[in-house]
Amino acid sequence: MQLKIMMPKKKHLSASRAPLILFLCQMLSALEVPLDLVQPPTITQQSPKDYIIDPRENIVIQCEAKGKPPPSFSWTRNGTHFDIDKDPLVTMKSGSGTLTVNIMSEGKAETYEGVYQCTARNERGAAISNNIVIRPSRSPLWTKEKFERITLRSGQSLVLPCRPPVGLPPPIIFWMDNSFQRLPQSERVSQGLNGDLYFSNVLPEDTREDYICYARFNHTQTIQQKQPISVKVISAKSHRERPPTFLTPEGNASRKEELRGNVLSLECIAEGLPTPIIYWIKEDGTLPINRTFYRNFKKTLQIVQVTEADSGNYQCIAKNALGAIHHIISVTVKAAPYWIIAPQNLVLSPGEDGTLICRANGNPKPRISWLLNGVPIEIAPDDPSRKIDGDTIIFSNVQERSSAVYQCNASNEYGYLLANAFVNVLAEPPRILTSADTLYQVIANRPALLDCAFFGSPLPTIEWFKGAKGSALREDIYVLHENGTLEIPVAQKDSTGTYTCVARNKLGMAKNDIHLEIKDPTRIIKQPEYAVVQRGSTVSFECIVKHDHTLIPTVMWLKDHRELPSDGRFTVDKDHLVVADVNDDDGGTYTCVANTTLDNVSASAVLRVVDVPNPPFDLELTDQLDRSVQLSWTPGDDNNSPISKFIIEYEDAMHEPGLWHHQTEVPGAQTTAQLKLSPYVNYSFRVMAVNSLGRSLPSEASEQYLTKAAEPDKNPTAVEGLGSEPDNLVITWKPLNGFESNGPGLQYKVSWRQKDGDDEWTSMVVADVSKYIVSGTPTFVPYLIKVQALNDAGFAPEPAVVLGHSGEDLPMVAPGNVHVNVVNSTLAEVHWDPVPLKSIRGHLQGYRIYYWKAQSSSTRNRRHIEKKILTFQGSKTHGMLPGLEPFSHYTLNVRVVNGKGEGPASPDRVFNTPEGVPSAPSSLKIVNPTLDSLTLEWEPPSHPNGVLTEYTLKYQPINSTHELGPLVDLKIPANKTRWTLKNLNFSTRYKFYFYAQTAAGSGNQITEEAITTVDEGKMAMASRQVDIATQGWFIGLMCAVALLILILLIVCFIRRNKGGKYPVKEKEDAHADPEIQPMKEDDGTFGEYSDAEDHKPLKKGSRTPSDRTVKKEDSDDSLVDYGEGVNGQFNEDGSFIGQYSGKKEKEPAEGNESSEAPSPVNAMNSFV
Repeated sequence: MQLKIMMPKKKHLSASRAPLILFLCQMLSALEVPLDLVQPPTITQQSPKDYIIDPRENIVIQCEAKGKPPPSFSWTRNGTHFDIDKDPLVTMKSGSGTLTVNIMSEGKAETYEGVYQCTARNERGAAISNNIVIRPSRSPLWTKEKFERITLRSGQSLVLPCRPPVGLPPPIIFWMDNSFQRLPQSERVSQGLNGDLYFSNVLPEDTREDYICYARFNHTQTIQQKQPISVKVISAKSHRERPPTFLTPEGNASRKEELRGNVLSLECIAEGLPTPIIYWIKEDGTLPINRTFYRNFKKTLQIVQVTEADSGNYQCIAKNALGAIHHIISVTVKAAPYWIIAPQNLVLSPGEDGTLICRANGNPKPRISWLLNGVPIEIAPDDPSRKIDGDTIIFSNVQERSSAVYQCNASNEYGYLLANAFVNVLAEPPRILTSADTLYQVIANRPALLDCAFFGSPLPTIEWFKGAKGSALREDIYVLHENGTLEIPVAQKDSTGTYTCVARNKLGMAKNDIHLEIKDPTRIIKQPEYAVVQRGSTVSFECIVKHDHTLIPTVMWLKDHRELPSDGRFTVDKDHLVVADVNDDDGGTYTCVANTTLDNVSASAVLRVVDVPNPPFDLELTDQLDRSVQLSWTPGDDNNSPISKFIIEYEDAMHEPGLWHHQTEVPGAQTTAQLKLSPYVNYSFRVMAVNSLGRSLPSEASEQYLTKAAEPDKNPTAVEGLGSEPDNLVITWKPLNGFESNGPGLQYKVSWRQKDGDDEWTSMVVADVSKYIVSGTPTFVPYLIKVQALNDAGFAPEPAVVLGHSGEDLPMVAPGNVHVNVVNSTLAEVHWDPVPLKSIRGHLQGYRIYYWKAQSSSTRNRRHIEKKILTFQGSKTHGMLPGLEPFSHYTLNVRVVNGKGEGPASPDRVFNTPEGVPSAPSSLKIVNPTLDSLTLEWEPPSHPNGVLTEYTLKYQPINSTHELGPLVDLKIPANKTRWTLKNLNFSTRYKFYFYAQTAAGSGNQITEEAITTVDEGKMAMASRQVDIATQGWFIGLMCAVALLILILLIVCFIRRNKGGKYPVKEKEDAHADPEIQPMKEDDGTFGEYSDAEDHKPLKKGSRTPSDRTVKKEDSDDSLVDYGEGVNGQFNEDGSFIGQYSGKKEKEPAEGNESSEAPSPVNAMNSFV
């Protein structure tokens, strides 16, 4: 089975309901006679009509033909028989008519110039080749010439002649210099079609010694050089402008003739000043859009594939500012003969009819002539089955002897056409030439073309069937082409199957099976996307392909329709192309191509590589004036991101070499800038380009430009007059920098006079400094001051006048009438009268209050305290003193302040602050806890802020659920620092609130919590627990004991069920006490307090004494015996809560009625 992949173009034919049977015309050119059948010769390959050879190589003249039997070959040269055997240099290829002339060993190519024709002959006829004209190529040398130097004035026109030697084929002309660099051409300077170099007007830069015309002969691969031409252009002071005139062609009109199918080239070159511009129009018509091109700066008009319709008048117009001229070129298009219908091979069966048609056109109309087997048909043997009717030969009732080769020749003065067509009379049953059982695989929804190449004589008819028992296919769905091919316009999955082609004629029938499979199309479901990346980064393109599962796709990537560069930066994996370290050359179109054996799909994305611009270059300074210059530059590459602006900087090589300063900015479309300059600066400029990604590197610096010196444009700034001593005036200013000096010899003229006096200005010229001191001035007197810059070129404009003052001295007078209003215990308001302005002797800066605490009103003990200072700006005459201490004795005074310092102090004023509330007591501790009492110790407040009158103590109990009990309020004398509270509940937590009071009120409180204790026995046991309860070994021991007790309880329970008694139980029964004593006491102070635990009965031998201590009995009973009466609490770590240090203790973990916390002892109790 043969796999054949088909991607032919679809051919649309009309459809009908008739069976798909096609009766093919007997004249079809597609009909090929199999080579195993007898047939006349057919020329298959020959050399071109005009054959230019390289004289340095052997001459090969091709002539190949096929036929049955194989044809023999012969040649004519210049119309006579060419006897190959007599020329030892000529050989003919075996089985072919191709000649080889061995001129490399000996002989000359010129000897074999001539017209050659090949004839291929067998028993059924003779075919002939074209007339092949052999000519060796020529590249003659230039004739020796000596050129005088051409001298002319700028603005004149010039034509430099080339006149290359005549070669075969004509050479290619170009102009270069001695360094083999092509000479630049433009609208002003250009090369004509004849090779001459035309100057519309010359400029001084056209002066050179080496204008050289070169001729390149491609066939011999040689270049000939003309002698150099020297041109000198003399600059003219004034250029006389002139309207255009044509350098070529001459006159107002000319004619041009061109052959159909060639390129029509029309040229107009004009001179003039300014340089003329060329325009083209076609009279009475328009230029063909798709075939018209302009070359050589629009001086040449080209129309490709010219036709007779392009004949007409073409007008070129040369125009400049002074006028316009035109030239009309009349174009005539002639035509060598070209085919309308070329004769085709004709295969007939005996007794059939047929025709040969030879139809050609041209300008002028070509003449048609017929030949038979290479002989003019007029002298050929007669054939009764043949009739000639001009360009047509009609055959009727042909027989085998009618087989022959006919030649048709169509010729006019511009050329000829020669075609061979045979008539082959055969009687052959049908045969199918397509291989049997060919398999076609086609993509769904595309045309499927199933071949059925056939042959037979008479010509067979063709039918197609689908399936083993299918009927003939009809044209409403299918299309049958003339060569027997079946077309399914849109193949679907159900088109899969076996198709049968059947060929029939009167001599027999042949058939062939064709198999068709339909595949799913290959698709790109994820296409690469447009990307813009910066140079040096990494970019990735994605391409995910879906395809038929029976096809194996190959995915390749192309850049600009070519293979990817062989560069390690390009990485291709299954679905991605990654380009690392992207550079400018990586920009372009990237295409993902997915190929299978049946189809291919592609998707493209553009990568744009951007970066900051390249730096500008070619900086040039023009229009150089004293205060301005024009800077121009050429932008560097914008690296695919438009330039938004240019930044211009300057360097002052005279005053600040190496430092660049910002000059100005201009828009990105501008490449020149008019720059304002300062005098006496040695300027250099540089330019930077800016785009969306940033700014470029700076350009190379421009040439330096030194501006002329001039008087200063400005005076010093920041002029001030301030005295450093009471009898001087210090005048300071910010001096001009070198850039602002505008010239050499920079100095300053300093002038001053008293503001309120009638004195004249006093002036002093000083060097380039920034300070001048005037001595002997009155104290703090206003002065008018001005500082003027000057240099060797003159003075700056008149400066502005500034007000200053001579030196200050200390104030002489203290503020008077100082009095104090006490607002509250921490705030007082001070008032004073201002001092006279003259006594200040300087700039008034404000008033300063000194105040200090002299003694405490409560103790009357004097002690020194550092003085505090408050300054009030300006001319204020009152101020507030915050942050005073209550119940204190203060002293203050006030002083006036100027720039020199403080004046004398006012008399001291004394005031007292009233009492305030005290601070909280310094500390509160609870010591010596007992069963029913707690002792409180405290430190008095650190800041009593008055006379303490008493302390207030408030306290309340806290139960196990953190609920507060009734609040008790107790007053304590102020002279106490210790107090004992009695008749408290035992093992009870209390919260205390404690604060001091003065006549002004109560101070802040301090709080604390504490717990009364249990009896001493249990305290001792709890103490022992505290020592060991947190130890690991003890916890393990307790766990073991608990396990043993559990085992004993189980044994006891078993014995009790059997009627036995546990020893402890027996003891309890023997000592039973019927009395029940409730745990109850009268605290006398807090009223009745009871706990549900207190009403539970005690075991015999346990009695609670009056001091609420529980003593251990001399029995073997454990602490379990006291389990109901124990109120001692334990923390989670086993420590006794009753031990505290004044801080709030941790509350019980659970809020049950018992105050017991989990502990090893309680754990044992829980087993009872």
